[in-house]
Amino acid sequence: MVDLSGDISRLVLNRKVSADLGEVSLDSEMLRVLMEFDGRKNLAQVARSQNMNMKQLREVLNRLQKIRLIEEARDAVPTLDAEFFKLLSSELSRAMGPIAEVVIEDEISDMGEGRARFPAHRAAELVDLLARQIIREERKVTFQQSMVKKLREIET
Repeated sequence: MVDLSGDISRLVLNRKVSADLGEVSLDSEMLRVLMEFDGRKNLAQVARSQNMNMKQLREVLNRLQKIRLIEEARDAVPTLDAEFFKLLSSELSRAMGPIAEVVIEDEISDMGEGRARFPAHRAAELVDLLARQIIREERKVTFQQSMVKKLREIET
């Protein structure tokens, strides 16, 4: 059983399918939420992507739990979403031009990571490495300031 009491925003879930499940009926809301569970996104990210508040999400989770379709992900590592990389690319492009996307990919690769599963806890490190490559000091500072705002929103 998943503990759905208290602050569940950092909880990471997986879909769970059992052979003894039998027939189940899901409404569209339950199905949309269930499809979000990949063992990487926390519930705050799921709520945002589904345009739900945590109370609404908790209600859906209770229904999914009653029919045993969810379980807590073990050893889950929160990852950065496409929104983060879109902002990162945009801000770095302002600082260094069209080469920014290549620089981002190179740094991610040098860190031994992939963009699709980039760990959220390494976001500040990535931003720092990218900032070091910006030659003009005022552009570097602007980049860092805009990314610090986004880094504060990231839940690791």
